[in-house]
Amino acid sequence: MSSPANAPILSGFLDYLKVEKGLARLTVSAYRTDIRQFGEFLRGRKRTLLDARRVDVRDFLQDLFSNAVDGRSVGRKLSGLRRLYHYLLLDQLIEHDPTLNIASPKQWKVLPKSLAREEMLALLEGPGSTSSHRLAPAMAARDRAMLEVFYAGGLRVSELIGVKLGDLKLDFGYVLVRGKGDKERIVPLGKSAQQALTEYMGSARAALLGPKSSALLFLGRGGRQLTRQRVWQMVRLASKSAGRHASPHMLRHSCATHMVENGADLRTVQTILGHADISTTQVYTHVALDRLKSVYQKHHPRAKAR
Repeated sequence: MSSPANAPILSGFLDYLKVEKGLARLTVSAYRTDIRQFGEFLRGRKRTLLDARRVDVRDFLQDLFSNAVDGRSVGRKLSGLRRLYHYLLLDQLIEHDPTLNIASPKQWKVLPKSLAREEMLALLEGPGSTSSHRLAPAMAARDRAMLEVFYAGGLRVSELIGVKLGDLKLDFGYVLVRGKGDKERIVPLGKSAQQALTEYMGSARAALLGPKSSALLFLGRGGRQLTRQRVWQMVRLASKSAGRHASPHMLRHSCATHMVENGADLRTVQTILGHADISTTQVYTHVALDRLKSVYQKHHPRAKAR
């Protein structure tokens, strides 16, 4: 924890847990990590542990969920914060508990993070590979095609790296995708994705394949199958041009959010993304509404009138 104001608070709290509560060393260590993380979050808002508000705690938990932290871990972090603020109340260091009346993480509806359209455009049109490797142009063409397909069809990482050459129907503008439970679905591809795939299929794939053979559409050097980690790394590097730290799942969310913003019906989005239940798709109406409110507040001349 880099904030000097938080250090003595954390130290006193941890001593309290060890001495008076007799908690195990691993539990205390976990609480130390969680509270330091919350302290860093507060530092970005120019706040300390003593003047944190309820909205800060909620936003911290929401940020964890949006970054794919599982519910049990979020619940543990909330438990640690509750213990901390109970301790601070007992010592009369604060007057109000910011964790009061915050629902269990199990009851939360998690709003997925997505890129704005301008950020998505910057990511897709960002610079290619700067590597001097002889296969750099081929890898750049592959990465561009993968990014376009991610955004065009909202694919999951496992779905993208599992697409086979025979699944691609470029002349008809779609790709066959195998999702959760090995369920197949047809995902349409826009003109930009079709063009990027055409360029990749022209010579880049053969260059990556070399003398080997593979049924997979997207390949690593030497015809190897791409790993999930390699795809995440590629998206992270590409997103620097958009000024964001994006993940493959954010591209999936961006696809769905932008379609809803442009008036797509939920059943169509559900089919493209491969959601088993439409209630999963409905979350994108909330995301689109939040962005709509933000744009309205920024641009309408009477939005902030008193």
